[in-house]
Amino acid sequence: MQKTGVRVSVTVVIPARYGSTRFAGKPLAMICGKMMIQRVYENAAACPLVDRVVVATEHEAVAAAVAGFGGCVCMTSPNHATGTDRIAEAVRNDDADIIVNVQGDEPLLPPEAIETAIHPILRESTIQMTTLKTRIRNPDEVHNPNVVKVVTDRNGFALYFSRAPIPCAVSHEPDVCWYRHVGLYAYTRRFLETFAALPQTQLEKAERLEQLRALEHGYPIRVVETDYEPVGVDVPEDIVLVENRIRRAANIQQ
Repeated sequence: MQKTGVRVSVTVVIPARYGSTRFAGKPLAMICGKMMIQRVYENAAACPLVDRVVVATEHEAVAAAVAGFGGCVCMTSPNHATGTDRIAEAVRNDDADIIVNVQGDEPLLPPEAIETAIHPILRESTIQMTTLKTRIRNPDEVHNPNVVKVVTDRNGFALYFSRAPIPCAVSHEPDVCWYRHVGLYAYTRRFLETFAALPQTQLEKAERLEQLRALEHGYPIRVVETDYEPVGVDVPEDIVLVENRIRRAANIQQ
């Protein structure tokens, strides 16, 4: 990939914890006959801007599964507090210019979403971190704390992320809409090193959203809108929702 005439390399890292409190062994869950981690890996590898994909895990079972389908895996410490810390360890010896954090529980994330997150860093030298948002169309999601909301300024930079409804819209303005945060991040390598070294912040701990650490320390996050509507897997019951969407898409293509 070229950026102003210079070759730029991109590595996608997929943090995949086996020991999830709500869904132990989640990366190995089967979805329409294929492991979730394999689906995430193959979607990331299909992005034309990506040079390398690696799974960062703390568990031998996940590592063996990834090796079994021919993927690249990095064993990391089981003691990391956040996914960013795990990613920083995984790329310690990687010389990529851009690092992309793709969540291991987003088996439907399309390659185009990764490309959308990378482009701002390629176009503007001042952008160090990006993420995605998508418009909320289901009103129930606005008040769902498991659906993270984001508000941005007029230039597309994040003002705040929250599990609460933002904006509150007490005036009932007809033009107000809500945006869901899509948990994918792209960083310059240098900024990832800076970000991982920053101390955790009060808002980050209160909301349990590590991207707030960057905002609280004064680092801007470019947020790009996408049409992709996430269907993440948090608990075993979510597998059915993902499989239903896969089957619907297959029927449409036939």
